[in-house]
Amino acid sequence: MPPQASPALVKQAVHTIQMLAVDAIEQARSGHPGAPMGLASVAYEIWMRELRFDPADPGWPGRDRFVLSCGHASMLLYALLHLSGYALSLDELKRFRQWGSKTPGHPEARHTPGVEVTTGPLGQGIATAVGIAAGARMLGARFNPHEPGLFAARVFVLASDGDMMEGLSGEASSLAGHLGLGNLVVFYDDNRVSIDGPTSLSFSEDVGRRFEAYGWHVQHVDGHDHAAIGLALERAVAEEGRPSLVVARTHIAMGAPRLQDSSEAHGAPLGPEETAATKRSIGWPQEPTFLVPEPVRAHFTQRAAEGAAARAAWLVKERALLGRGGEPAELYRKLTRRELPDGVLRQLIEAVPVKDEATRVLSGIVEQRAAALVPSLVGGSADLTPSNKTYIKGAPAIARGRFDGRNLHFGIREHAMAAFANGLALTDAFVPFVATFLVFCDYLRPAVRLSALSRLQVVYVFTHDSLYVGEDGPTHQPVEHLWALRAIPNLDVIRPADGIECAAAWAHALGRRDGPTALVLSRQSLPSLPRASGFDPDLVLRGGYVLLEPAHAQPEAVLVATGSEVSVALAAAQKLQAEGRRLRVVSLPCLEAFRRQDSGYRDAVLPPSVPRAAIELGLGWPWRALVGEDGLVLGHDSFGMSAPWEVIRDKLGFDAEAVAEKIRRWLAS
Repeated sequence: MPPQASPALVKQAVHTIQMLAVDAIEQARSGHPGAPMGLASVAYEIWMRELRFDPADPGWPGRDRFVLSCGHASMLLYALLHLSGYALSLDELKRFRQWGSKTPGHPEARHTPGVEVTTGPLGQGIATAVGIAAGARMLGARFNPHEPGLFAARVFVLASDGDMMEGLSGEASSLAGHLGLGNLVVFYDDNRVSIDGPTSLSFSEDVGRRFEAYGWHVQHVDGHDHAAIGLALERAVAEEGRPSLVVARTHIAMGAPRLQDSSEAHGAPLGPEETAATKRSIGWPQEPTFLVPEPVRAHFTQRAAEGAAARAAWLVKERALLGRGGEPAELYRKLTRRELPDGVLRQLIEAVPVKDEATRVLSGIVEQRAAALVPSLVGGSADLTPSNKTYIKGAPAIARGRFDGRNLHFGIREHAMAAFANGLALTDAFVPFVATFLVFCDYLRPAVRLSALSRLQVVYVFTHDSLYVGEDGPTHQPVEHLWALRAIPNLDVIRPADGIECAAAWAHALGRRDGPTALVLSRQSLPSLPRASGFDPDLVLRGGYVLLEPAHAQPEAVLVATGSEVSVALAAAQKLQAEGRRLRVVSLPCLEAFRRQDSGYRDAVLPPSVPRAAIELGLGWPWRALVGEDGLVLGHDSFGMSAPWEVIRDKLGFDAEAVAEKIRRWLAS
């Protein structure tokens, strides 16, 4: 047990954690009491024995991280944060799951002080923790040689049976074992209860042996035996070459006379009678609710003071590194600020060759310049690096025992790759990018959603963006995926049409601090778009801009296009202008950025009274919101077909002449 804590005080502290959770859930009339009651002993030991934290500075870079992967047990975390002195009052615990509270039903990073990772969708916490642990090792490789121990963070995770059942946790844990992340410790809450009943209904594997096969250090303990938990923690922390799994046999709703070990305790309040019976069984007062005995509060206050001292010692190391100056200090400043040089867009544009090329290739060229300008940029691909064009040249790859590189090999683990990137972003030092084909964004969508919800700066590079994938056929041809991504709040989706727009896409992603960006890129070559002399590339950053205007007249219609269809819209408009039609062409690479512009700019680009046509080779009907019922939508609302991309273009009528004819008929109707 922790120093200066008698067995009686430890027991009282654990009961305090349990009953704060029970009382909050009872008052909210919703929540998950079983896991907080069953995990209170394990969480107490991690928090009070090993975790380095300082409530006065929740974002202190040298802190350890505590990740509650089983996010439904949120009241366990909120109780610990409150007791430790974070800016989370008892009144906030009383407002659990209520409008505007700091205690939502599942933990949300950057919403509640002390919450490190947004969790709730099972498996995400473990996978994100792998990225955090790798990020800590990457920071250590860069700075510990200059100031030993500056970055030595450990990551402690609580995970449930459900986390272990999710394929995501297997993907991420396999990668963690491969990388030898010895700073990662996961406690598995082996309570053998699921919502449907006993886990034996669907789950009978030996989790410990599976993790041993992943290359993890595995221990088994009684999850209510404090001495055993403490010893397991010591051994796990001492194991520096492998991540550690501690299989903790626990009892859900520990102490509840009727509901202990019952699935009924998972996702509903205990109820007044069982709550009263539980308090009687553990010797806890019935009133007042939300009781925190003074010895317990003093115990946690002392622990927080130890954290403050640890932070003060760390700040001495940080000042020493910065005080010596030179390249390490400069790199430290650039990483911790995720610093961008002045005029980054112009510098990225300088790297763009003026030639017809696939936007995935142009993006790769821009990325090389971006990596030279922004040392925070790191990332990799799900075994598609040559196709995605994402390898940072001149930089090594991250590997076991070598974390000073900038390239990451994720293997074919798309979901874990994206969750890992969320973890890297949560270090507040790296700007991670991850890459795969657009059609496979379905494999990582839940992690993309969480990066958007958590406002994390992650760059998603999605190549092979349309039916023009060609011969690989409909299994690999994205149709609905652009709009599926656009439907995620706070995700900016950019589909560039040429090199200038690729440069702007990367400039946008590098400068965006409050959410992720998806770059959607073509497999096939696209023409470099003609632009008027004096064109301001900053217009691209506004999400949409006028590319072609009719000469000396107001437009009778506006053609809106993205990506590979912009050049087609331009060619079709030029054909029709030669016939006397007055057409404007608008490139709209990022609808989200365009919507954020003021109404004056939006109306100047898309005049409300002028008919509109939208051209994009993918799901078409969502464009109705932009063009209206009388507008024209040229899209494709079914699956694709296997053929060379030029054949697909001609058969579907997406060449310039066919598009021009469809516009003629629309204007004549």
